[in-house]
Amino acid sequence: MDAFRLVSGVSESLIEKSHGTENNGDCRAFDKSRSLSVWWAREGSGMPLGHMEFLMDNDRQTLYRDHGGISLPPELGEGMAAYVSSAPFIDQPYRVSAMFRCGDKQRMIDIYLPQIAKGRDGIKDLIELMRIAQQRYSKVYDCELDA
Repeated sequence: MDAFRLVSGVSESLIEKSHGTENNGDCRAFDKSRSLSVWWAREGSGMPLGHMEFLMDNDRQTLYRDHGGISLPPELGEGMAAYVSSAPFIDQPYRVSAMFRCGDKQRMIDIYLPQIAKGRDGIKDLIELMRIAQQRYSKVYDCELDA
């Protein structure tokens, strides 16, 4: 949460809600009007690899490219970060998505932010938040990262 506060500039108290398992889930932190969202999924029952690849290639990366997105460093897997300024994404325009290997399965994480603190490099910060999210995911679900 400290990294989120630093990057977003949000200082108010937040309401945190999360649910899910290693297979899929989400975590949200709300203030009065905005929210941070993190979504994750694992290749397997209910999320075949082909569908995960479709989501990354035909959904997220196409959208991010259309908005000048930046590819993630190879160690974070396949993905991009972008500022997506069009509807229906204007409530959380700062976005980063990655598909990466952890253990013997492909995983996917999306992070969506409503704002970036003034004076910060939003894309660079999104990439670093993805790095933190993947490292935390690997610890929580006891899998070794291997992009």
